[in-house]
Amino acid sequence: MKSQTIRNLQTLLRRSSSLLPSSSSSPKPLFHYKPVNLINLFLKPSILPHKLPFLSPQLNFSPFYAQSLCCFSTSKYSEDSDEYEIENDPTFEWEEEDDGEPEIGDGGAGGGIVLQNVAWGEKVLSIAREVLLQFGDEIKLYAFKTTPRGYIYVRLDQLSHEHGCPSLELLESYSREYKKVLDEQGSKGEIPDDLGLEVSSPGANRIVSVPDDLQRFKDFPMQVTYVESDTEAKFETKCGIFLLDSLDAESEHCDWKLADVKANRDPASKGRPMSRKRKDWRLRLSFSMLKKARLYIEH
Repeated sequence: MKSQTIRNLQTLLRRSSSLLPSSSSSPKPLFHYKPVNLINLFLKPSILPHKLPFLSPQLNFSPFYAQSLCCFSTSKYSEDSDEYEIENDPTFEWEEEDDGEPEIGDGGAGGGIVLQNVAWGEKVLSIAREVLLQFGDEIKLYAFKTTPRGYIYVRLDQLSHEHGCPSLELLESYSREYKKVLDEQGSKGEIPDDLGLEVSSPGANRIVSVPDDLQRFKDFPMQVTYVESDTEAKFETKCGIFLLDSLDAESEHCDWKLADVKANRDPASKGRPMSRKRKDWRLRLSFSMLKKARLYIEH
């Protein structure tokens, strides 16, 4: 058992090492696009190293950080032996969520519900929604996905936060309450008793719902995919990095301006801001012309 515990801690240290500044170079920015998976949420604190970056109160995570907590129903802590017993070693068993280009309704960064026809999908979704009622109206289910291999991925959206990212404490609290009910239902045979669970924020590249969330994220650059018509019969798909300038819900149109990011600047400008001409440029689109909008993080 002790060797399993050591292996688990080594995995946590490897995954967290990228957050530590290097002594031979300038400090790395405290921003990461992929979540740090806490493989076992219920490790006894006394057996965890005190300097893990994600447990340090001195670490300030980016608000866009795709915070994530993972746990397994088959793991338990033994008070008698003072060891953490891992029946299924998560180092090798955990199924990573696809982190490719998000698409609308993909059950991940694109939001939506994806159950993939698993027999227990509707049941665990119903439980997830019931548990969410304990956290008030400002926490919503952004995305939910189940997989045939027995994994549940939950993304929570905090409406009162400017970026929609719940705190690690809230994610931990929801994960604990949800897992408790899953274990209860699993012991009754209502659902499998060995489901893997990951609870996270929507993510840095979350899809923005059109038109509902456009006003909410108007102060942040978005990567907008849209169609333009050169003629009545010809449509061309384009993509740009914009800021929302105005929105008219009655006419179902919105106006966009270029975001002041590197991608929109003249390469020959050598770091200077955008020209007045580019700052004054506007693009008017109907809601129906917007194919996808997602938050944009400059590399």
